[in-house]
Amino acid sequence: MNSSLSHTSLLRTSLATGVFALTLLSSASTFAADVTLRVSLQLPLKSHLGQNLVLFESEVEEKSSGAIDVEIYDSAQLYKDKEVPAAVGSGSIEMGVASLTRYVGDVPAVDIFYQPFLFDNEEKVRKAVARDSAVRAPLDKAIEGTGSTVLWWQAYGGAIMLSKGAPVKSPADMTGKKVRVFGKTLGDFVTATGGAPTLISGSEQYLAYQRGTVDYGMTGVSGVKSRKLWEVMDTISVTNHADIEFVVVVNTEFWNSLSDEHKSIVEAAAIKAELDVRDRVAQIEADAYAAAEENGMSVYKPNAEELAAWREASQPVYDDFIKNSGELGAEVLKAAQGL
Repeated sequence: MNSSLSHTSLLRTSLATGVFALTLLSSASTFAADVTLRVSLQLPLKSHLGQNLVLFESEVEEKSSGAIDVEIYDSAQLYKDKEVPAAVGSGSIEMGVASLTRYVGDVPAVDIFYQPFLFDNEEKVRKAVARDSAVRAPLDKAIEGTGSTVLWWQAYGGAIMLSKGAPVKSPADMTGKKVRVFGKTLGDFVTATGGAPTLISGSEQYLAYQRGTVDYGMTGVSGVKSRKLWEVMDTISVTNHADIEFVVVVNTEFWNSLSDEHKSIVEAAAIKAELDVRDRVAQIEADAYAAAEENGMSVYKPNAEELAAWREASQPVYDDFIKNSGELGAEVLKAAQGL
């Protein structure tokens, strides 16, 4: 056979193969993602909530063989925490992560988790947040009224106080101080203990501390690590006065449009993600405390007398909750106290 013809033939074969491969790739990219799930997150991707979403993303894309594409928009690129409920509920985005307390305007009873010192140990928290618990299940159902369906809860840990120069030991230290909060009931707690609450989104708290907008801060210790808050605050007071929970929600109309197969894949990934973050939160908090101390922060633990003073001062918060949260609030409070 003529060598030049052989070369030409091989070249044509190679080109044909290349075109065929490109056609396949084009077809694959066309059909690779039948469904796109955009997720808004206010925290950095490196935070434990961000990594929890990465786990979800990996599970969904693997189990769906790429038919479902998950896109995570972290660090409040699209929406701030307070904007997520409306954005997801209206369908402006398919999914979002928001602090549970962001639903307090529509479902006042969600702030059961922010009643001071109610969930004071991990056993109570785990019972309360179980999917079928008499505390959580009615709240998930009520959130559906906002146009969103709860896929899973993300554990964030206990609420702590941040300060500069000295710890926040007792309510006496709160008098006249401006305090960053991220929910109404937490604001009520600050007011009851003598301070002035200032509602500031998680993504904006670093600047608030840096600029002196507030005197004290309130957050979860994992947020201190992921946001490097030791650069603007130097003391943590371990009050653990509330259980901070985030919820991952999906637009209900969008959710109902999914096939049963796709729903099953997403639900399975959500359950796996929820169990993973719940099981790891204690270690996540321990690592965050260690990182805070390594970066120069002091960690103060109130003694029994100081904790008793906190509890006594915060009783008005319960009174307001009962008054403002209606039948659902009374229902979940009774269930929580029964734990």
